[in-house]
Amino acid sequence: MITAVRTAGVVLAGGRSTRMGRAKAGLPWHGSTFLYRTSALLRRTVDGPVVVVAAPGQGLPELPAGVEIAEDPVEGLGPMQGVAVGLASVAGRAESAFVCSTDMPFLHPAYVRRVMRALAETGADLVLPWANGHRQPLATGYRTALHPLITRLIGEGDLRPGMLPKHCEVAQLDDAVLLDDRDLRQLDPRLDSVVNVNTPEDYAAALARELPEITVNGRTVRAATLGPRASAVVLNGVEIAPDPLLPLVAGDSVTVVDDEE
Repeated sequence: MITAVRTAGVVLAGGRSTRMGRAKAGLPWHGSTFLYRTSALLRRTVDGPVVVVAAPGQGLPELPAGVEIAEDPVEGLGPMQGVAVGLASVAGRAESAFVCSTDMPFLHPAYVRRVMRALAETGADLVLPWANGHRQPLATGYRTALHPLITRLIGEGDLRPGMLPKHCEVAQLDDAVLLDDRDLRQLDPRLDSVVNVNTPEDYAAALARELPEITVNGRTVRAATLGPRASAVVLNGVEIAPDPLLPLVAGDSVTVVDDEE
């Protein structure tokens, strides 16, 4: 049965990137990997299943506990094929899904929540942000029931991410509408959530950025992951299972009980 309140997460792992010279999913990211970071961030944000869509035969790096894998059965049909596979894999368990690519190291939960709230409030089939001057079909919310339509359009030879809005109800969000949300405006004012990494230069620049400012046991520090030694963790007021690779983002408040205490 589809539940009206649950939101799933879908991460497109992608395959080998020509410009990067390797698969982006396994790129190291402050002790973790791109794929671990993105899927774990969705895991801590949505209340439904989180699925990683892998290319045929693709080996994946370590994934967070509870994250599922859906293998795309067809090679070379582009990202919308992965979207269809991901939506189909969660359609019986969630009405909507946030879908993103693996190479978004600055994705913030506030962005995910803003997009998914717009999907719920507008009743649209698809939310299409136009953030930082670009359309963002791989950082947005979809109704999971769209997967048969996407599969049909791909079968008719229309593989472009921009084809879907011609066939369903779409809600568009520009920068001003996105940033009308107080949390997003405070925590990601430049909409870095939609920044992706396409070249070695992009990757180097992303790694060189200052780490997010968070609060740990009342002290302000900068960190991208939780780190080891925690026996108990409270994240933003909610007790969670300790995970050394848990992604942290700007504005997080963490209470940690150290194993050595």
